[in-house]
Amino acid sequence: MFDKQPYIGRFAPSPSGPLHFGSLYTALASFLQARSKQGLWLLRIDDLDIPRNIKGAADSILKTLDIFGLHWDQSVFYQSQLVDIYQEVLDELFKENLIYPCTCSRKILTDIYSGRCREKHGEPQNPYAYRLKTDSRVISFNDELQGLISYNLATHGDFILKRKDHIIAYQFAVVIDDNRQQINHVVRGYDLLEATPRQIYLQQILGFDTPRYMHVPVIIDEQGYKLSKQTLATAVDLKNPSKIIYEVLTLLKQNPPTELQQAPVTEMLNWGIKHWDPILLKSCRSISRLSNPTELNVAM
Repeated sequence: MFDKQPYIGRFAPSPSGPLHFGSLYTALASFLQARSKQGLWLLRIDDLDIPRNIKGAADSILKTLDIFGLHWDQSVFYQSQLVDIYQEVLDELFKENLIYPCTCSRKILTDIYSGRCREKHGEPQNPYAYRLKTDSRVISFNDELQGLISYNLATHGDFILKRKDHIIAYQFAVVIDDNRQQINHVVRGYDLLEATPRQIYLQQILGFDTPRYMHVPVIIDEQGYKLSKQTLATAVDLKNPSKIIYEVLTLLKQNPPTELQQAPVTEMLNWGIKHWDPILLKSCRSISRLSNPTELNVAM
């Protein structure tokens, strides 16, 4: 169905800090894929996890993208403006007996949720999360870089849609958001690959179309950890955007010519759009900023 529709992609950072190098790398991959298809590239701020939000971070992210020439289409989409929408969908799922309240603490949870709260009746007296009922069906999809991915939903059991602290879970919000924004192509980091089958299951439950997915390798540090705010990744240096874009194009294995090193950002991006070839990243899970890419076959 999506083949006949204009390409609509997105970049969805969380405002838990300034944009770091790993996020810029993912943003550029998403941007180049959209622009190479003459498609739209939308920007969404994933700001539902209020305790992790940092004041001013969203504006800082917008400024950084602008400095690096990554200009988005349409107005910026903020998750926090749709809390009522998420709740409405959650209420419908509850009426259909597809979700249930769960009071389990982290102390008694394992990697696979047993479903111990499934058969309880009435509203619990203690704080509770909402979990989506799953089964042992196998969800399969063909990732544009990582190949055929198959995942048994029973691997982790019923998963959370709304947390005990009343915050809507990422898995749930992203499915609602992508549908509302009519996203039909998702380019994001390999670290989110395992979450994708659960999101596809949710799409099936809600009657939504499933986008195409492309999971690009993540940038790792010297210790092999993904660059992230949790690993104290520093903000992108804004002083020399051309140098940074050239480095990111190189890490994306696009082999930019050396004469492009001194070019303005706009010229680099135009070159990147014209020569974009994501297949050069095929079956790659991670790339070190300090060494050659790590080539690995996907095993889930």
